[in-house]
Amino acid sequence: MIKTERILHLRRFRGRKVRVVREHYLRERVPCFSSLCQADCANGVKVLPGDLTHYVMPDADVVVDYLEILELKELQGIIFTQTACQALHSKGRRFYNRLRSLVKDPRFHCVQFANEFQQYSFCPREKGESQEKWQTRCVYSAAVWYYNHLAGMMNVVMITEDEEAVAQYSSLHSGVYVVTVQDYLQNFWPDLQAAQELYASISQALEEREAEDSQREFPEHLPAEVMEAGIKSGRYIQGTLSVNKHRAQSEALVQTEGSSSQAMDLSSGVLVHGGKNRNRAVHGDVVVVELLPRSEWRGRATLLTEGQGDDRSPDDGQEKPMPTVKPIPVEKSADMQRCTAEKCGHDQGRVVGVLQRNWRDYVVTFPSRDASQSQSRSCQRVLTVPWDRRIPKIRISTQQAEALQDHRVVVRLDSWESTSLYPNGHSVKVLGRAGELETEVQTILVENCIHVPPFSEAQMKEMPLSSPEKPWRVDPAEVARRRDLRDSHLVFSIDPLGCEDVDDTLSVRSLAGGTLLELGVHIADVTHFVPEGSLTDLEARTRATTYYLADRRYDMLPAVLSADLCSLLGGVDRYAMSVLWELDAGSLAVRRVWFGRTVIRSSYQLHYELAQALLNGEEVRVPELERFCPEEKDLKLAQLIQALEMLTRVSRHLRLQRDRGGALELEGVEVRAQLDKDKNITALVPRQPLEVHETVAECMIYANHWVARKIQESFPNRALLRRHPPPRLELFSQLVDTAKAMGFSVDTRTNKALADSLDRAVDPQDPMVNRLLRMMATRAMSQALYFSTGSQPQDQYYHYGLALDRYTHFTSPIRRYADMVVHRLLTAALELEQGAGPAGILATNRELEELAQHINNKNWTAQRAQSASTGLFQCLFFRDRDPQTDLRCVADAIIYAIRDNGVLVFVPEYGIKGPVYLRNKEGQVVSAEAGGSCKWQGGKVRRYPSYITTTTAGGCSATFRLMSHITVRISVRSSSCHSDTLVLEVISNQPHRGSGPPASQGHRQLVQEVVRLAESAQQTAAPTHKLSRQERDFLQSRTPNLYSILEEIRELALMDLDALSQASEQTVLTVPDPLP
Repeated sequence: MIKTERILHLRRFRGRKVRVVREHYLRERVPCFSSLCQADCANGVKVLPGDLTHYVMPDADVVVDYLEILELKELQGIIFTQTACQALHSKGRRFYNRLRSLVKDPRFHCVQFANEFQQYSFCPREKGESQEKWQTRCVYSAAVWYYNHLAGMMNVVMITEDEEAVAQYSSLHSGVYVVTVQDYLQNFWPDLQAAQELYASISQALEEREAEDSQREFPEHLPAEVMEAGIKSGRYIQGTLSVNKHRAQSEALVQTEGSSSQAMDLSSGVLVHGGKNRNRAVHGDVVVVELLPRSEWRGRATLLTEGQGDDRSPDDGQEKPMPTVKPIPVEKSADMQRCTAEKCGHDQGRVVGVLQRNWRDYVVTFPSRDASQSQSRSCQRVLTVPWDRRIPKIRISTQQAEALQDHRVVVRLDSWESTSLYPNGHSVKVLGRAGELETEVQTILVENCIHVPPFSEAQMKEMPLSSPEKPWRVDPAEVARRRDLRDSHLVFSIDPLGCEDVDDTLSVRSLAGGTLLELGVHIADVTHFVPEGSLTDLEARTRATTYYLADRRYDMLPAVLSADLCSLLGGVDRYAMSVLWELDAGSLAVRRVWFGRTVIRSSYQLHYELAQALLNGEEVRVPELERFCPEEKDLKLAQLIQALEMLTRVSRHLRLQRDRGGALELEGVEVRAQLDKDKNITALVPRQPLEVHETVAECMIYANHWVARKIQESFPNRALLRRHPPPRLELFSQLVDTAKAMGFSVDTRTNKALADSLDRAVDPQDPMVNRLLRMMATRAMSQALYFSTGSQPQDQYYHYGLALDRYTHFTSPIRRYADMVVHRLLTAALELEQGAGPAGILATNRELEELAQHINNKNWTAQRAQSASTGLFQCLFFRDRDPQTDLRCVADAIIYAIRDNGVLVFVPEYGIKGPVYLRNKEGQVVSAEAGGSCKWQGGKVRRYPSYITTTTAGGCSATFRLMSHITVRISVRSSSCHSDTLVLEVISNQPHRGSGPPASQGHRQLVQEVVRLAESAQQTAAPTHKLSRQERDFLQSRTPNLYSILEEIRELALMDLDALSQASEQTVLTVPDPLP
């Protein structure tokens, strides 16, 4: 080891430069991470393959500017030098973390080489040498060392954008080639079109990075050290910028993480008005704000905007922002004039700096050719319109502006200078023409950061072999290590009709002469097939969940597991993780609990309707009993019915216990799937509530609760649990006010009081009243979160919705990565209990908390994507229909909120929420004639707490009250740059009395028609898409699987997705916890 010195020039807080000398040690042996190494380097697990034609070593400037190209999986054998990594770190921690993740990921063939600690590759910086020249020399020296270290067995290609370096180094050493990035891509990867296009896009963006002029449009951001000092002193506030999607041009909320000033209560956030006060901050950025004096505060708007109340972004049908319209006065009663600047609920401020840019991939649309688009030499600078209205227009430099008109394109932001009104970016990928189904679906995936490529061959090689000719069988050695329940327990599953991937089964039996009952929950043992750290595990961890869209799903695990080896199908042997309770037969008190790995064979694969029919004593056919003689068939049927009755009794007891504790039953969507002959879903129809649904749910909740107790007691500071914090009481104000207007009293002080209040708030004449009140309660719920027990005090473990002191997810490991983590923790707890240490290294509290946050983010992403997909297909259903003549475009709607210029309604027939305007931009208001039909006339609107009235110039008036039924016409407003939106127009202030189909039939027809439109669009697309071998073999499903769909619906049973879209309008409007 050789000791040397490294001199750094640092800038201190007050701007003074300081010269720092640090010790620097050089070593002869530094890992090279190549499988061709002959020097026995300590390379670890991940090494570069030896069957490549060359290794690639990018220069520092290439890593800084072209990292996106180096992230392509096709590029293999990449060596990132320490010098290049440090250069990237200076660009920002976000980029450096991307590179670290890339190097750690075994799915990418790239490594990091510590060239500055290697004795023979280290290059001290010479006097007068620029940093860029020194960095290039360091990388070249590392490339030469690599070639010599591997004894010439592998050529090394250094890529750089420095033409002088190419001329200087290209002929110095045989076997080490120095070329530009463009030459490298053209000569080594001529068929990799994605890399070629990405290089052209980034290069043009770099050329055009300089501002158009020097005039400053925004104030400069404060230096980082000034912001940090201001946050500590309480002068500035740190938080995440959340732009109001309904008023993206004017309103944003900075959701604070707490204020250091005890004099300020900023728990509701800081409101930022206008683009100037936003100061180049983009939705999602971590910003620093300065509070404005009250004299500069502005009141918040309470008018309806396009799309408000719906789960999707609003749309004005134009490519450019809606022109300013002169506001029309709205009369308010005295008690409604409360939304002044002093009482709008938020302090107001302006952004003074950005601590962390959280930029992602954005989908934009290239608008039709406009003469105002500037041109520069061979490329054009185009203002593209983001699909997400919360994102400002993005300036793109491209040579393909004309070809990309009316296309959706994925772009990335590069910079936003203070001299520019808009950020600069570059294009990454073309999705297709706007309006086409596949383009819109891919847009939803990109906008929600969902990346789900087909499972790779390397991942599939980790899967056990199973085929119809040679099906997989249990291993006798593995069976010997497990508890065998195949002959001792009557195991059965209860799932939706046609379910193929069954990840939970049940059992119940009498013990000790009938004095005890044994209840069993048996869950697919996924982690037996997916070892921690394997490629399949890393992919599942990255996805974190199965993603469901309206016409397809993207699985978390390969189908060989989810639909075969881990599916607890009837009549086959399967591995399981089981929980068995011994209960007192009379009181059902728990006597003993057993956890462990088992082998089971399910005797019956029941569906919900069949199980309920058996409980009701109906004569039904059980397929598994057809092969028995009548006497044996009757005996086995009696045993099955007895087991179902015992299970029902136990579940009723479990539900009663939770009800006494304050468990909530809020409004959710319950549907069942309708299948075609190929087992594909053709429709989703409202599902009739059956007691057996609650029976299965209670058993799953019970298993989740007891497993949570077990792992928390075994690992107090590093167990993965799920908590549901109590909501803030002020968020129940709309619920309380609405219930009061209907004559009901709602007590929100505790979950028990709330549950009892909602049970009493029933209108015998209109069941929709109670349903909408429960929806409002759902809107106020806080988000259920995964967390590591070491990161929260024990009093924060409580689950508000389920009324349980500890809860986790254990019962669905096929579609949730959190359940796989819990399975591993339970296994480790059992090993610890037996006196043996855990087989693997358990995650620390910090690592587990980071994983929990990742899973939380992915779950929210999945919910947003599902909501956007539903909105897309709703629009597809109505888009080609004539709203004036088609009866399916007319439906009944219920008013659930009052606004200054209209109302928000819910259409139960189609599950649609949206605004209904009672005053338009021309100043006309809705007037009602004698029969209830409505028309537009000049007049005014007057708003009250529980109703709104319109009065025409002729003196005619109409009143619209909370919870009243009206008739609306549904149409679609199309947009070339954003998603289409549904438009609801009131045509009568009376309930709909048309001859349309019942709600269930209408919903079924909607989904059937949407599926037909989707298939038709795919068939007529050019060229016709054929599934690749990877898509067939690795199964990225295009149609949802029944079990996963319905389990996902139960997961979202308390969810109101409209609440998610209002994050910038209320501080906490998030999703409560799912049932099991």
